[in-house]
Amino acid sequence: MLSRQHKLLVMKIVSLFSVVRGYNIPIIVLAQYLSAIFILAPEKRALDILLDFNLFLIVFASAITIASGYIINNFYDSQKDLINRPNKSMLDRLVSQKTKLSVYFTLNFIAALMALIVSWRAFLFFSVYIFLIWFYSHKVKKYPIVGNLTAAFLAVIPFFAILLYFYNKISFEEIEDHMSHFMVISSHAVFLFLLLLIREMIKDLENLKGDLANNYRTIPILYNEKVSKQIITVLTLLTVVPVYILINIYDVGYMDIYFYICFAVLLFFLIYLWKSNSKEQFLLLHNVLKFLIVSGVFCIVLINPSVLWHGKNLLLKF
Repeated sequence: MLSRQHKLLVMKIVSLFSVVRGYNIPIIVLAQYLSAIFILAPEKRALDILLDFNLFLIVFASAITIASGYIINNFYDSQKDLINRPNKSMLDRLVSQKTKLSVYFTLNFIAALMALIVSWRAFLFFSVYIFLIWFYSHKVKKYPIVGNLTAAFLAVIPFFAILLYFYNKISFEEIEDHMSHFMVISSHAVFLFLLLLIREMIKDLENLKGDLANNYRTIPILYNEKVSKQIITVLTLLTVVPVYILINIYDVGYMDIYFYICFAVLLFFLIYLWKSNSKEQFLLLHNVLKFLIVSGVFCIVLINPSVLWHGKNLLLKF
């Protein structure tokens, strides 16, 4: 049996895990590695990419920067979360604000150090990324539209860290040969950006009471729910553009199945959106978007499954 002190320690660890949303970090890491293996460097062995130490540092720096971002976001949103997420908020409060800030600065220092080991460009990239996350949490997120756009943009930046890492290693003459990879990852990023932006808009509808009580100037508060739903509908329809590019211009293999399923799900999503008017209904829509985003990460494998077992790309071939 654990003593009371040990139980409290375990609860604080669980609390910190909740604050940094530790369940999201492995998905982000997986998404970066799958993007590297199946989109950016399909000509390389998967094992070579997995054993690339500098790439590991970039991925790990991205993960802990995002974790620190969740901490600073939680720090500034503590009052709002008491209304919007009372159960999670009570768990998160087991860790003091002082401890959260200490962990925040420690994680950012480790991320910057890892980036510096890779290159000064990586250090500059992550320094700017860390600053933007803080600036968003401290100032920008309270403003309509700009806050939503910034949140979605910050969520896709880690993929551009991987993109820049690979493009920094090729010569100028090779850039043209890699343009298709660039367009594929960019189109994926735009599609992901739109899904994340829609999710941020749904969160505004879901968190209406807490935002109103804490003077957040979101679209549903400044205008009304109908305007917010109209914008979400337009954004959902815009997802057709990057998907059209991916399916009809570039070869994404069997991943087109994922996009077709997405369209069917998003159609029902829009129908349900216009019928929704409660926090529980908006939470369901939020979870649907989460499912599409997470399943999209795993479906990257469908772009070129042969990478894992054919020829020089064989994962276990040394």
